[in-house]
Amino acid sequence: MLSVTHTAATLGADGYEVSVECLVKRGLPDFEIVGLPDAAVRESEKRIFAGSENSGLPLPPSEISINLAPADLKKEGTAMDLAILVAVYQGCGFLRGDLGDMCFLGEISFSGEIRPVRGVLGMTIAAINAGRHHIFVPAGNLREASVAYREDVYIYGVPDISSLLGHLNGRVPLEPASCNPYEQLEHLRTAEDFSQVKGQFRAKRAMETAAAGGHNILLIGPPGSGKSMLAKRLPTILPRMSYEEALEATKIYSCAGMLNEEIPFILRRPFRSPHHSLSTAALVGGGKVPSPGEISLAHNGVLFLDEFPEFRKDSLEALRQPIEDQVVTITRAAGRVTYPSSFMLVCAMNPCRCGYYGSRNGTCTCKKEDIHKYLSKISGPMLDRIDIQIEMPELSFAELAEMQPAEPSAAVRERVEAARELSQRRFREAGYKDYAVKNNAAMQTDELRAFCALDEDCQRVMENVFAKINLSARAYDRILRVARTLRDLEYKPGETPEDGVIGGRIQKHNLMEAVQMRALDRKYW
Repeated sequence: MLSVTHTAATLGADGYEVSVECLVKRGLPDFEIVGLPDAAVRESEKRIFAGSENSGLPLPPSEISINLAPADLKKEGTAMDLAILVAVYQGCGFLRGDLGDMCFLGEISFSGEIRPVRGVLGMTIAAINAGRHHIFVPAGNLREASVAYREDVYIYGVPDISSLLGHLNGRVPLEPASCNPYEQLEHLRTAEDFSQVKGQFRAKRAMETAAAGGHNILLIGPPGSGKSMLAKRLPTILPRMSYEEALEATKIYSCAGMLNEEIPFILRRPFRSPHHSLSTAALVGGGKVPSPGEISLAHNGVLFLDEFPEFRKDSLEALRQPIEDQVVTITRAAGRVTYPSSFMLVCAMNPCRCGYYGSRNGTCTCKKEDIHKYLSKISGPMLDRIDIQIEMPELSFAELAEMQPAEPSAAVRERVEAARELSQRRFREAGYKDYAVKNNAAMQTDELRAFCALDEDCQRVMENVFAKINLSARAYDRILRVARTLRDLEYKPGETPEDGVIGGRIQKHNLMEAVQMRALDRKYW
């Protein structure tokens, strides 16, 4: 007898539907799975037979053939166990009725329990998009899967095989999820706040500018100047995540197996701070079965690279393409997957190996050639991709002794969100379809020409800068993007657009400040 059920698998951060075709015939006992299954899928035979026997409904000895379609895509993991079991039960005549509107996800244990699996959110969304309205997931994944809740979709948490059979046979119905848990979760508060950072007003201004325009930033200064402290507080001034942004981030964390029942949804912008000794594969993603790396885990958030020159050179160079394209494609023998990697890059470093080159208080013990060798670990092309490079000197005693709290993150975030809304309005009225995810740092050549046109005074300023600092073409564009963000931060509601540019034209002082935020090009390199 032929039976068909539906499940799903993951490809990158997204899922795709898989049809399980089961053919049960009389004959010598045999169990075969085709359709490019990996070892974990092939091993489902043992889990299915043991789980069904310990659930009180053992499978009869038969010739069982399973096909996983589409057959040209590699099937990985244990999430298809439940769908295979249901297909076999239906093929054996234990289940009646139409199962075409259902999708089954979950790993079966020897005891018959349904265990949680990775990537449930992406697979649930794929099943819904394929027209399935009854989704069965492990009870431990229910809150995560419920993020995809819709009024016409029923998502059930299944604790064991017996409970599922009771529901399908109409004896003991399972209760579906009643709402999207995202709507009930409170946005997590954090003890970190900009008001805790003393002094460093130029660095704070640079961080606000970076947050408003989505610019990459490099903090450079001696030990103890507050680089890491400031970087860790950047998420507190970034705009709050939209539901769509949070959904994208959650799918990546679900695929990586980094969600749990207590936190089934990513509410705060991710902040990833990997150690400088990590491999290139751990940073950009990889492995025999391509999995997301740190740059994808930082999607819609912040990737903080402390001790920037200490990272492996090949790892840093591998960042160049994802920074530009905001996606990373990983190709392995098992297949090719693409993960999103739209993140803000925040780097921190000392001016030399001992950390005190140019310091007012410490004494540098490095030789000149050692300083040059240390700084040369960062290539010119990589440095060009960092829009803002700001120096952070040591704090004075008066700054350290100051008891008055600085401006809180909430006040800074208001200005950042206002600047982001202004830039999105500019993109929207210019006809860009993806304006909701567009920011000033992502402007292309045509957009720079339209939104960053310079008058004669500004052109003279840039001509002098270009000649004195010997800027690259990419660095020139970066300065214009930062200047555009600085102008947006100055915008007052009700201002009349200048020359048709919403937010006004870039002013001379905006350019000068943007150039000062790249002054490290001249000082160190």
